[in-house]
Amino acid sequence: MIELYESQRAMRNMRKVAMQRGVIAILDVGSSKIACLVLRFDGTDRSLETDGIGSLAGQSGFRVIGAATTRSRGVHFGEIDAMGETERAIRTAVQAAQKMAQVRVDHVIACFSGAEPRSYGLEGKVDIADTMVSEQDIARVLSACDVPDFSPGREVLHAQPVNFALDHRSGLADPRGQIGQTLSTDMHMLTVDAMAIQNLAHCVKRCDLELAGIASSAYASGISSLVEDEQELGAACIDLGGGATGVSIFMKKHMIYADSVRMGGDHVTGDISMGLSVPMATAERIKTFYGGVVATGMDDREMIEIGGDTGDWHHDRRTVSRAELIGIMRPRVEEILEEVRARLDVAGFEHLPSQQIVLTGGGSQIPGLDGLASKILGQQVRLGRPLRVHGLPQAATGPGFASAVGLCLFAAHPQDEWWDFEIPVERYAGRSIMKAVKWFRDNW
Repeated sequence: MIELYESQRAMRNMRKVAMQRGVIAILDVGSSKIACLVLRFDGTDRSLETDGIGSLAGQSGFRVIGAATTRSRGVHFGEIDAMGETERAIRTAVQAAQKMAQVRVDHVIACFSGAEPRSYGLEGKVDIADTMVSEQDIARVLSACDVPDFSPGREVLHAQPVNFALDHRSGLADPRGQIGQTLSTDMHMLTVDAMAIQNLAHCVKRCDLELAGIASSAYASGISSLVEDEQELGAACIDLGGGATGVSIFMKKHMIYADSVRMGGDHVTGDISMGLSVPMATAERIKTFYGGVVATGMDDREMIEIGGDTGDWHHDRRTVSRAELIGIMRPRVEEILEEVRARLDVAGFEHLPSQQIVLTGGGSQIPGLDGLASKILGQQVRLGRPLRVHGLPQAATGPGFASAVGLCLFAAHPQDEWWDFEIPVERYAGRSIMKAVKWFRDNW
C-alpha cells in the first residue's frame, strides 16, 4: 500500500509540474482506438484544488490545441496485452496531436477500461479536536475509514469522500471551518487489477512520457456525459466501448459505484464477421453504415452488397438483407445490456431516487439502441454526447470521445483524493449505493 501512495503522490507532483508548464496531454487507451488531446492551460485557473472536497468544478482555464486518434493495437477488453504494439499506437497518436498543437508534451493523464473494477463503500468517524473542522480533522476522518482487505494483486484507482456529516447534519460537501463535535464521512473506493495499471504506466514510460494521472474510463465518461442534474439526483452512465462496456453510477455529483462488462462493439463486429463470412474490416463498415437492432418490414427488402477481394467473384458479390444483419447484431447487443442490468442490480440502482440511464461511447451510435436499452434496463434511457470543451475539433465531439473529454475535465479539476492528505491506510457491492440513498433522503 505504501508504494501505491508514493506512486499516486508522484503522479500528483507530475501533474503540478505539467500545470506550471501550461501543457498536458490526455490519453484514452481503448480497445478500438487510442485518442490523444493536447490541452493548454491559459493561467486563468491553474489551481489544482476545487471549491469543495472531491467536487468537480465547472470547466475553465484550458483549451484543446491538438487532437489525434489512431487505431488501437495490442489492447483487448480495455487492457494491454501486447506492449510493443500498444506503445507504437500511443506514439503515433501523441506525435500527431503534438504536430497539430505545435508543442512538445512530456506529461500525460491516461484512462482505461476493464481491469475488473470493484466498488467499496467505506465509512469513518472521529471527534473534532478543536470544535472547528480543520484540514487535519478531514485527514483523520478519512484515515479512520474501515478499509477492507482487498487481495494483494489489486490497486486503489479512485478513493473519494462522497459525503460528510457533522454531528446530526449530513450531506455536507465541505465541512472545513464549520463548528461541531463529531465528524463522519462516507467514501467510495474503486480497486482494479494492479497489473493493468502497471502495464499502462510501463507502456507510457516506454513512449518517453511521464504519467501525471490515471483514471477509470467509466468515471471519465460519466463526468462528461451526465448533465449536472443527473449527477446530482442519481444516474448511471453506460459507456459502450470497443472491447469493454463501462458502468458508473453518480449521485450528489460523485461517482458512488463503477463496474465493467468485458464485451463491447468489437464483439458485435466479430459476430457480423463470422455470420456473413467477411473480414473484420468489412464487418465494421457494414455495422457502421447499415447496422441496427430493431427490424421493420422495410428491412427485408433493403439489400446490402458485401464487397470483398478474395478473388472468388460469387463470394465477393453477395447481398444480404438488413433484417439478416439486425438478426446477427441484436442478440449480442441484448447480451451486453443484460450484463449491464445485472451490474446495476448488484449495485442496488433501483433504490436511487432518480434512475436515469445515459448511453455513451462509440458503441452507443447503433440506431434503435436507446429503445432496446429502455426495454431491457427498464428505465428512462437517453443517448449522451460529451460536454463541449474549448477548442475541441468537430470530429472529436461524438460519444466515442466521452472518456477523453471527461479526462480533460479531470485534468483541469482533479478530485481531492485521499492520498492528498498524509494518511496511513489499510466487496461490499451495493453498500455505497445504500449509504448514498440514505443520506440523500435525509437531506433532500
